[in-house]
Amino acid sequence: MCRERLGISIPHFATKTCGEHNEGVSHVTPEETTEFSFLPGQARALGATLPAVQRLSLPLPDGRELSALRYGEDPIEVTLLHGAGLNAHTWDTTVLALGRPALAIDLAGHGDSSWRDDADYTGRTLAPDVVEALRAWTDRPQVLVGQSLGGLTAAAVAARAPELVRDLIVVDITPGVDQSVGPAALREFYRVVDGASRDELVDRAQQFGFGGSREDTVRGVFLNTRVRPDGRVEWKHHFAHIAAQLLAAPAADAGASARAGILGEHGWADLDAVAAPVTLVRASHGFVSDDAEGEFRTRLPAARVQRLDGSHNLQETAPSALADLIRTAIDTGPAAP
Repeated sequence: MCRERLGISIPHFATKTCGEHNEGVSHVTPEETTEFSFLPGQARALGATLPAVQRLSLPLPDGRELSALRYGEDPIEVTLLHGAGLNAHTWDTTVLALGRPALAIDLAGHGDSSWRDDADYTGRTLAPDVVEALRAWTDRPQVLVGQSLGGLTAAAVAARAPELVRDLIVVDITPGVDQSVGPAALREFYRVVDGASRDELVDRAQQFGFGGSREDTVRGVFLNTRVRPDGRVEWKHHFAHIAAQLLAAPAADAGASARAGILGEHGWADLDAVAAPVTLVRASHGFVSDDAEGEFRTRLPAARVQRLDGSHNLQETAPSALADLIRTAIDTGPAAP
């Protein structure tokens, strides 16, 4: 059984559905593995065409780097923002099912993007990076899709740069969701932030019940870790290291909890300021409760609410259904310039 309720998003271990075999992974040997090695197998499993995929990098005004994946060579139609502890590759299967030119961004502190010195990874703080990326890499208003932390970030982007966003899709998050759900278990997992090998971290992930098959977990661990100069393997994203620090300093966690109400109100203000059509996609086994959905409908009566069968990381547990929803938003929107 998948363990999803462990914070904003669980680590990036699942590919499609929990326990589902990911065809094309097991034959990839460590010597030849790159971040793109898993894509052909994923495309075959979907019966999808494999697009050209490239890694992009953007220097930011403060000296940090923002990284992203570009799928396809035609003008980008949809931009995707992942949840906490994940990275751009969490969208691979959804983008393959979508079959449209897309941009998936590694938010600050995740994937190949730089960490923030202040360790502030709230939506309003992350939004300016995304605005820079949209201005650099896209040539038209985007269907902007954000899951979990990415959803709150997407709302902040749409509120601040309305000319860049023509549709906003928020996946399994509202500002009213308790963002501290299950932190103790997740932090316990991140008590160990590095290992002698990726296999060691795969073993630990499986012990905690993350991912589905071992092949899925191998892929997720590979895409969410890096090898340090000393040869040890560590998690790429800053959240793992922040969680480990909170284990040693529980008072810091109390301070973070005290900020939750303020951040929630910021999120509602951002959503209220969005001029583009807004859609909430709620997972059947996700983080958005009936009360949270009700509050969303009350605060944003013009917004749409769609429900999909799956857990919190719908881009991995219901990629085809989510892709269908995104495709509809692309096809029913205004014509490209």
